[in-house]
Amino acid sequence: MNMNTTFFLRKEDRRPCWRLIDAEGKVVGRLATQIAKALRGKDSARYTPHADAGDYIVVINAEKIKFTGNKMTDKVYEHYTGFIGNKKSLTAKQIMQKDPTQILYHAVKGMLPKESALSRDMLGKLRIYVGTEHPHEAQLIGFAVKE
Repeated sequence: MNMNTTFFLRKEDRRPCWRLIDAEGKVVGRLATQIAKALRGKDSARYTPHADAGDYIVVINAEKIKFTGNKMTDKVYEHYTGFIGNKKSLTAKQIMQKDPTQILYHAVKGMLPKESALSRDMLGKLRIYVGTEHPHEAQLIGFAVKE
């Protein structure tokens, strides 16, 4: 083996797996970093920064994630509608009542490369569900479930 060559992962050499992660009782930020690493492929030996080397991630029990400290009431999510003076803000508690999957999605999105086709592809491999039911049973058969 020639040790003077650099490894580049080609599209046809990718072998993504499906991972099931149970979010029950886990802290949002710590879980989001684990998911972001797996989506990028940084936890495998075949990691290449410019290629999509990550796995598919299925997260269940998104409504049972937790925040440390007083972040449930103090953390504010803001966005702009595009019109003058229309800055909308919601607390984490309000978002959890409306759609608990959005908190974890937003946290993972912030940890991936910014505004690129690669980050959109990575986010497309993330599936977040409320409860334990999900339609990806067939993909998970035969694969070791990684936590």
